[in-house]
Amino acid sequence: MGKIKNILLKYTSVSLIMRIFIGLIIGVFLGLVAPRWTGIGILGRMFVSALKGIAPVLVAVLVISSIAKAGRGLGRRFSSLIAIYLLSTFIAAVCAVVGSFLFPVTLQLDEVASNMQVDAGAGSLSEVFTNLLTNMVSNPIAAVANANYIAILFWSIILGIALKTMASKATVQVAHDLSDVVSKVVKWVIQFAPFGILGLVYTTVSENGLRVFTTYGHLLFLLVGCMLVNTFVFNPLISLVLMRKNPYPLLFTCLKESGLQAFFTRSSAANIPINMALCKKLGLDEKFYSVSIPLGATINMDGAAVTITVFSLAVAHTVGVDVSFASAIFFGLIATIGACGASGVAGGSLLLIPMACSFFGIGNDVAMQAVAIGFIIGVVQDSVETALNSSGDAFFTATAEYYDRRKRGDIDALKAEG
Repeated sequence: MGKIKNILLKYTSVSLIMRIFIGLIIGVFLGLVAPRWTGIGILGRMFVSALKGIAPVLVAVLVISSIAKAGRGLGRRFSSLIAIYLLSTFIAAVCAVVGSFLFPVTLQLDEVASNMQVDAGAGSLSEVFTNLLTNMVSNPIAAVANANYIAILFWSIILGIALKTMASKATVQVAHDLSDVVSKVVKWVIQFAPFGILGLVYTTVSENGLRVFTTYGHLLFLLVGCMLVNTFVFNPLISLVLMRKNPYPLLFTCLKESGLQAFFTRSSAANIPINMALCKKLGLDEKFYSVSIPLGATINMDGAAVTITVFSLAVAHTVGVDVSFASAIFFGLIATIGACGASGVAGGSLLLIPMACSFFGIGNDVAMQAVAIGFIIGVVQDSVETALNSSGDAFFTATAEYYDRRKRGDIDALKAEG
């Protein structure tokens, strides 16, 4: 037992980023020289399954505990934060629309003509809203089992409010302790990310070679380019308007402390404990960020909005659907709503592409071919998407709190002058 403990101590003494980088290199190497060692890929599947299994539980217990312990006076900050999250996600979708028109991408899809369903787009907007509302109130146990984060968030808020109004302090403390326990389990899972990344990269490289970086280079360039423009231009602009000070030191801190780890774990939900530790380090209000961070992992989906928009427009270009710029901007709103329902685990946004494609009258069979391409390039696309989504949760949480502090400072100054 002592030897195992010593090995674990030596293993964890090395930086997680360094361990992940080593796993990445080994995965690429083995994928090229030993593509038939398929057993290696099980490491990636186990890691993803572990994240999928624990992440919904984490979000549920964190939100319930945080709502139960939250004090008064947080409403203004939450309303500002939700507005920021949604605005940023919509801007990301619009950015993807503009990028798709400036640099149109076509995909290699099979049997396009025979699978087209030109009348499937009717009523798609109402369908999106109906699905969102229906999913929101679905069975809470099933929501956790199926990683339905919209329902998890809804029921967790309801349960948290009920716990706050009816339960004793001891019961609330039990809920808080449970959230700490689950957070600890997530941190343990993340410690094994190097092996998971090794398996995921091995599977991608052994099955597709390095063509993931060549055949789909144009698509990757568009996806990553739109995400980076949104992260380094539009998000700081939103923050600058609200904080009225240089937002880039805060942005780079969030990317370094949160974005790097999210890049490799590829799960916004699993990155929640890291974001909460970052918020604590930034000196933010725990009652605020303990709710805002799980909320962001559910609805702050800039990267997902980009992915859904770029892939859907690429499919439309490929099958010859004529999409006007005005209708594409309106489609950005659909992508924003859809992105808010994206699962906070690896590849979650890709599964919403068929829903988005139906807006253009494109059938499910064709859209699922685009999803398959998405999983091929996911080693890059999903990693960048998650890094920007998750770091944005901490970035905008800090922005909302600094904005609130500034507003309260202005009010206090006016009162002093009066």
